[in-house]
Amino acid sequence: MAATPVRLKGRAPAGTRIRRQLPVSPWLFAAPGLLVTGAFVLYPFFSTLVNSFTDRRTLLPGRFVGLANFRELLHDDMFWTGLRNSTLYVLVVVPALVVLPLLLALLVQKNIPGITFFRAAFYTPVVASIVVVGLIWVWLLDERGLVNSLLETVGVGRVGFLSDQWLLLLSAMAVTVWKGLGYYMIIYLAALANVPRELHEAAAVDGAGAVRRFLTVTVPAVRSTMVLVAALSSVAAFKVFSEVYLMAGPDGGPAGEDTTLVMLVQRTGTGLTGRVGYASALSVVVFAVTVALMLLVLRADRREES
Repeated sequence: MAATPVRLKGRAPAGTRIRRQLPVSPWLFAAPGLLVTGAFVLYPFFSTLVNSFTDRRTLLPGRFVGLANFRELLHDDMFWTGLRNSTLYVLVVVPALVVLPLLLALLVQKNIPGITFFRAAFYTPVVASIVVVGLIWVWLLDERGLVNSLLETVGVGRVGFLSDQWLLLLSAMAVTVWKGLGYYMIIYLAALANVPRELHEAAAVDGAGAVRRFLTVTVPAVRSTMVLVAALSSVAAFKVFSEVYLMAGPDGGPAGEDTTLVMLVQRTGTGLTGRVGYASALSVVVFAVTVALMLLVLRADRREES
């Protein structure tokens, strides 16, 4: 006769206790991440949103002013200057960061002697500090820097890379592209590894050259990755700060003509007399534009698929 298990009075079976703990356990594991996200992402976001409707300053709480900050944006010349520069940054940097890293990935994808060194060399700017990179490029492009010395040696003369409005902006764009090449190259390398070699072999048998195979085989195979790179680089380019700040200075270049929107946010909202409410309104605009950029890229991708 089988023995009947003895159940202690006042205690639930072990299986019941485990089942009662299961609904709580996932939240305990997620709690640290949720706390960090709430403290450093959600709270600043909603705080900025609330402050955008006030006239708060650094040392003053401020009062509700409705849409006054956003109406002021429409009449602020520096806002339109920052919006122009940030938009130009996207239009120039994003196509370069979509195409050039793909070509670079195709180059370093081949297993030839010494290719590991070049892969590491191309990725080195990614891990370098943006402050160090910016200072190096400032020294190179300065009036007495290496680039101008070489140009003067060959008889071209000195070029105001850091004093001309448009050359300064283009120089900052070049730094952004140079620093981002290695990062997006790695993303493309992962995508190219999944492209079947048989497709290239079949295209080669049909008489397709290298350029033809690139356009008809490689590009369609990595199109989703190109969309991802376009979305990431467009958001990063529109929110550019460090490169322009280091090369143009806190004032944004000559007469502030190279100021970007994020630089304007930093300049307006910091200091003892910083206009936190107005800077928050600028931040809301930056957030809205970046979300719109991502939606436009995703919509264009869906339209192309359909």
